[in-house]
Amino acid sequence: MHGLDYYELLGVPKQASAAEIKSAYRSLAKTMHPDAGGTTGTFRLLQDAYETLIDPAKRAGYDDEHPSYAPVTLPPKPRRPQRTGAPFRPGLPEIDVDALSWWHRGEVAEDGPGHAPAGLVAGAVLVLLLMLLLPGGLSGAVLALWLALLAAALGTTVWLIRGRLALARARRELVAEFGDEVVFGRFGADADQQAERFTARLLERYLVKVPGARVFHSLAWPGSVFADIDHAVLAGRRLVLVESRLWPPGHYEIDDDGSLWRDGNRFRGGESRLLGAIEQYRELLPGVEVRGAVLVYPHRAGEVTTEDDAPDDLPAPMTPARFAEEIGSWLAAGSSTVDPFVFRTVLGRVVGR
Repeated sequence: MHGLDYYELLGVPKQASAAEIKSAYRSLAKTMHPDAGGTTGTFRLLQDAYETLIDPAKRAGYDDEHPSYAPVTLPPKPRRPQRTGAPFRPGLPEIDVDALSWWHRGEVAEDGPGHAPAGLVAGAVLVLLLMLLLPGGLSGAVLALWLALLAAALGTTVWLIRGRLALARARRELVAEFGDEVVFGRFGADADQQAERFTARLLERYLVKVPGARVFHSLAWPGSVFADIDHAVLAGRRLVLVESRLWPPGHYEIDDDGSLWRDGNRFRGGESRLLGAIEQYRELLPGVEVRGAVLVYPHRAGEVTTEDDAPDDLPAPMTPARFAEEIGSWLAAGSSTVDPFVFRTVLGRVVGR
């Protein structure tokens, strides 16, 4: 389109690499998509810019037709003096499993009606025996009351048993379809998604040990088609949504309105979309406890620390070790069973299965 600079639209320099163009497009698409409040026309322009600049042949033709937009060849930058010692490489730290309070707990008891049905019926019989011991025996009104109590107990028992059988049937179908598979979806493989790969290893090395846990990669918000959430772990009726970030070393906190702080200053270098995602998934899954966590890995030499007392309803920044301990313990304290209905709902939000 005449007068429109595709480089400026994407917010990339004219010497941008293909990876930088892809990253810029993916970031802008999340906010400019019509489902996220953008307009169809603006989003179409964004797609045109991306499809043109990501293709070498189309990009060369675009630069020829728009010489004022074309990249200018700059003189090579002076080489920096080489640093001594091994360069810093971010990675996932090893976690001592013996330091995880939940690691050796074993299986948690399955959900079920337990002794409730038998207890209801036994209670009704006990009431009858007590009434028979009363002077004068049973009156018609007392007998009618007891029969109503017995009917209620039997009705509740039938309802509990039918629900239990339906849940057991759904679980058998789940096992028949997925077998022992516990990890679903694919995590990011681009150069700027390195933190996602670290978290994927963390989840698949440690969190799958939580009884009944299921791990998901690349989920969308309800109503979205993009991978808005990096990861999620479901155990029973507890769900944690996870973002992965490579950020500078420092101490990270989150305030009551969800704003991130680093070393006592408002952190402008990153943002989290988990606060909105938590609200969306709580509406999608009523009765399910939903939490969020932002896993922070240092992108240069230095230590990352996070606050220990962030409220559970906020997407707290966490180190990998703290996440494994706190969130693993929270998930392990719930049911060890897989809720088929919640599982299928979350699985339905996985992008690109």
